[in-house]
Amino acid sequence: MGGPAIELRHVSKRFLTPSGTAYTALRDLDLVVHEGEFCAVVGPTGCGKSTTLALISGLEPPSEGEVLVGGVPVRSVGRDVGYVFQVDAVFPWKSVLDNVATGPRFRGIARREAEERARDWIKRVGLAGFERYYPHQLSGGMRKRAALAQTLINEPRFLLMDEPFSALDVQTRTLMENELLQLWSTTRASVVFVTHDLEEAIALADRVVVITAGPGTVKGVYRVDLPRPRNVAEIRFLPEFSRIYQEIWNDLRDEVLVSYERAKRSVS
Repeated sequence: MGGPAIELRHVSKRFLTPSGTAYTALRDLDLVVHEGEFCAVVGPTGCGKSTTLALISGLEPPSEGEVLVGGVPVRSVGRDVGYVFQVDAVFPWKSVLDNVATGPRFRGIARREAEERARDWIKRVGLAGFERYYPHQLSGGMRKRAALAQTLINEPRFLLMDEPFSALDVQTRTLMENELLQLWSTTRASVVFVTHDLEEAIALADRVVVITAGPGTVKGVYRVDLPRPRNVAEIRFLPEFSRIYQEIWNDLRDEVLVSYERAKRSVS
């Protein structure tokens, strides 16, 4: 890994609630993701994981602190940042080919070249033969593959992923996780991957960051010293995987319990 690719320095983020009060999602959060690193972020519901991605992407400004991407303070949405959302952000009225070619077309690439690139990425994600299909004609896993191709065709240096596989069944999810690792190994983008699934985080990442129950801040950072390339279905059986899981879960469990108790109090 190289130097810092993404930095959040003493970042806090507050939102105005419908009642007019301020809600603090993040408080004094410090996070560094290095060049070419796959960093997973875990934490209980409402801890600010998705807000962290919004700050890195430039979709939201910090209330306090500073966010840097590629050593440059974030002031707007960056061209070198790719974002894969939890809900597939594909255009329902466009075919797979047109969806994947959208990014290059917006960047001024001629249609013919953009479509050639799109066909190459469609093949890479295993959708060759489905170029003229529309999103409603695809399974959930196939739509997710199209969304990955739509993002990765732009060759982002920084890839943000917000629980991208959470809606998939277990078998499809495993296939997509392996697909992601294979594609990432060819691009070496700096990845921030948000998930609720600790096993998924360990199976994919170089480091796992645990965020506290809201207001979120970094509670712990854990190195995942597991060999690459990885098969996520098999790596879970390694003794070292279990050791890392137990170590991180000891930290994460307390935050999950705090979040759960807060939720119970708000309902009662």
